[in-house]
Amino acid sequence: MKITQDEVRYVADLANLRLTDEEIVRMTHDLDEILTHMEKLNELDTSQVEPMAQVLYEAEETATLRQDQEKPTLSNRDALGCAPLGGGGYFKVPLVIER
Repeated sequence: MKITQDEVRYVADLANLRLTDEEIVRMTHDLDEILTHMEKLNELDTSQVEPMAQVLYEAEETATLRQDQEKPTLSNRDALGCAPLGGGGYFKVPLVIER
């Protein structure tokens, strides 16, 4: 799979990253190598391979989740009670991304 420098620039822009031309060349090469390796892995037949780990278990003694218990939710006033700055029913935060 070939990834282009334009695609790297596009993804960098989405991530709000400023890359030099040298970094774009290096990232293009590195990402292309990663995607090529992933293509090779996708060719492997894993239909007969058992999963190595499971998040949930059917046996009660090994269950990993607690029972759901309904609890009252926080009111908007309580949720904003500890906020350093709130207004209009929302948390107010400083601007962190400028475009």
